[in-house]
Amino acid sequence: MANKILAVLEQRDGKLKKVSFEVAKTAADIATELGATVEAVVLGNEIENLEKVGNYGVKKVFQLKNTDLQNYSTSAYTQTLSNFIDETGADIIFFGNTALGKDLAPHVAVKINAGLGMDCTHLEISGGEIIATRPVYAGKALVDIKLNGEKRVFTLRPNVFNPGEPSNESAEVEAKEIPEVNLSSKVIETKKSEGKLDVAEASIIVSGGRGMKGPEHFHLVEELADLLGAAVGASRAVVDAGWRPHSEQVGQTGKTVSPNLYIALGISGAIQHLAGMRSSKYIVAVNKDPDAPIFGVADYGITGDVFEVVPAMIEEIKKLKQG
Repeated sequence: MANKILAVLEQRDGKLKKVSFEVAKTAADIATELGATVEAVVLGNEIENLEKVGNYGVKKVFQLKNTDLQNYSTSAYTQTLSNFIDETGADIIFFGNTALGKDLAPHVAVKINAGLGMDCTHLEISGGEIIATRPVYAGKALVDIKLNGEKRVFTLRPNVFNPGEPSNESAEVEAKEIPEVNLSSKVIETKKSEGKLDVAEASIIVSGGRGMKGPEHFHLVEELADLLGAAVGASRAVVDAGWRPHSEQVGQTGKTVSPNLYIALGISGAIQHLAGMRSSKYIVAVNKDPDAPIFGVADYGITGDVFEVVPAMIEEIKKLKQG
């Protein structure tokens, strides 16, 4: 039986990432079901609005401070977090399954001798134990796992665990100065690609599929996305063909997204793609096949040629912006 659950929050440039609130809420819910206490921890020197984690059920947040922790370092974060887990006696630890989480969680699990469940898409309690569901075989199947051992580490797929509406509660923030960290390497500066939104964080996404017929036609997707202030996404078939980078892939083997608006252009709607975007608030689909599976989840559907429909959409949006 778990006694203490720890949510590991993630920050970038001193601001908590969206996935942190998903991890906090999930950790709080699991703690309630197991009758355990829950706390959160974040590494970094200067971080804004940590008390807002209390909106999602976590009453206390520890900030581990050191100037060397402001930017991610595998060695420093592993050492600092593992020591903190040992000190606090946490036996269940949740991370986001982000680039940072996928690197850090296995290192920490080895250090604290914990079982590890990666990329979980569902959690439930059975017989006082956490049963985690995760995709296998490139998303073609799902498997339920139960971790053995006194300590257990889980990473949660972003945009799958809905944090819900925030409450008005605030968390107590306790800063702990870390006097010394072990740096095998040090990040001096992080540069973000200018003008490119991450599909995992964007509130509007315009995605293209095989119906775009080639990379030379993706300028239509990019132009529509630019007009809407949206991120550009792509289906797995498009990424596998080399038309677009993997960072834009939406789906079970790419990124799971949950924007306010998702526009699917020339995407038929394979089950793996639908699993990665069906929780979007509004879905608009354009496809020439009236029987395409994408229309089964779309709020608005247009049966037509994307090379006729999308230019018309672009022109109408330009007119609205000018008016």
